[in-house]
Amino acid sequence: MITIKTPFGPFSMSGDGTSVTAAAFADDPQPLVAGTPDGPVPQAAVDAVRAYFDGDLAAVDAVPVVWRGTDYLQQCWKVLREVHEPVTYTRLAELTGRPAAVRAAAQGCARNQVGLFVPCHRVLRTDGSLGGFRWGLDVKRGLLAHEAAHRP
Repeated sequence: MITIKTPFGPFSMSGDGTSVTAAAFADDPQPLVAGTPDGPVPQAAVDAVRAYFDGDLAAVDAVPVVWRGTDYLQQCWKVLREVHEPVTYTRLAELTGRPAAVRAAAQGCARNQVGLFVPCHRVLRTDGSLGGFRWGLDVKRGLLAHEAAHRP
């Protein structure tokens, strides 16, 4: 496990030597997934997080991640990795190919175990309000403002 200081507090990651297995805006990502390997975090992941906070928003996109969940949750997380601007939960469900699965898409955000690398912070309510975020609305608001300031 490694913890990096960010403008939004500590960001901790666990790995398996080649991928990030858990990541959280907290001192310890392990509560996210019981039994998640707590091995070495790839240096590329550390470098990518630092680059992201230096303004290179795409730096985290190529970092390999491991996730555990149903087929739909995995599809949701895959789609989230391809979303580079804020979307609504409804739009996320559409992008997964299941437009009626808005609640399931919301569960994809709630059960995300590799925060930042799977950018669930980019998902908003239909009215544009923030909705929830596992690590607090101040962190979500801060991440969205950071991205708006650095988006080309």
